[in-house]
Amino acid sequence: MSQPPWLHPDRVALIQKGLAERIMILDGGMGTMLQTHKLDESGYRGERFAGGHDSAHDHGHDHPGECDLKGNNDLLLLTQPDIIRGVHEAYLEAGADFIETNTFNATRVSQADYHLEHLVPELNREGARIAREACDAMTARTPDRPRFVIGVLGPTSRTASISPDVNDPGFRNVSFEELKTNYIESARALIEGGADTIMVETIFDTLNAKAALFALSEMFHELGGRVPVMISGTITDRSGRTLSGQTAEAFFYSVEHIRPLSVGLNCALGAEDLRPHVQMLARIAGSAVSTHPNAGLPNAFGEYDETPESMAETIRGFAADGLINIVGGCCGTTPAHIAAIAAAVAPYPPRALKDIAQAA
Repeated sequence: MSQPPWLHPDRVALIQKGLAERIMILDGGMGTMLQTHKLDESGYRGERFAGGHDSAHDHGHDHPGECDLKGNNDLLLLTQPDIIRGVHEAYLEAGADFIETNTFNATRVSQADYHLEHLVPELNREGARIAREACDAMTARTPDRPRFVIGVLGPTSRTASISPDVNDPGFRNVSFEELKTNYIESARALIEGGADTIMVETIFDTLNAKAALFALSEMFHELGGRVPVMISGTITDRSGRTLSGQTAEAFFYSVEHIRPLSVGLNCALGAEDLRPHVQMLARIAGSAVSTHPNAGLPNAFGEYDETPESMAETIRGFAADGLINIVGGCCGTTPAHIAAIAAAVAPYPPRALKDIAQAA
């Protein structure tokens, strides 16, 4: 089956041009920045949910008053949008070319933990809209360097490959079809809100990712148009494998059929520990290669100690050895990390691609 045309060919051409010319910069950790605001339960609820229910939505079976909403970072798109916009703006000022939407858990499967499934379309549209506004404002200031919105599809809080019950290894708490339906709903709203690309990220279970990629393919044909797809897996520990047991090489071959704009790795590990796995991708991938590592490994308090300078110096080696096309940060990284990384990789050309147009 032939691929549908680009929904926004001019935007895709600008992304391809940027990738051909330089190493492009992804933003850093959203949760890390939100933690600095020290929001309490009322801060997460805002005015809209202050009364223990969604005052903007007449929905007979949602019960947000029955559980805490603190920690639902996606909800801040509706209750504290200025905070989210401020994080995006800080990363743009630090040098980011790509801004990820704050929609990591904006699927029905994940929002079910808060009884807020009905918000999923709104969360994704608003996530893309807020990021779009921030990127367009920065592009207006620097028209020779346009900025782009990545619509984020997170891994969800469930895994299709592994049983959550050690006593029943055949049990699954989510199906492929359920994940596909979740991802279609979220991705459609991200595109409606103005996302330039879709990133399936922090993939710890390749079967979840395959559901997302199948969902995107189906949705693109329904829409009669598509946007570039970015894929980023996560190596869960120093074993060098995803949670569902794949090496970086096996993971790549499991997802390359979608012809992604980029494939890469993020989260779980710091840059130094991720390097051999990024090297593997750089050897075999026909697409662009991305990485957005954590700021090292978490310490005993769950915090990240790697400084912007030390992280940037490690990533400088990635760039000097021609391993990457897109780089940013994940947990523990801040605008200071992104600014240091951007400066460190600026002197180096991007990893060579035979035909950048084929990578999308």
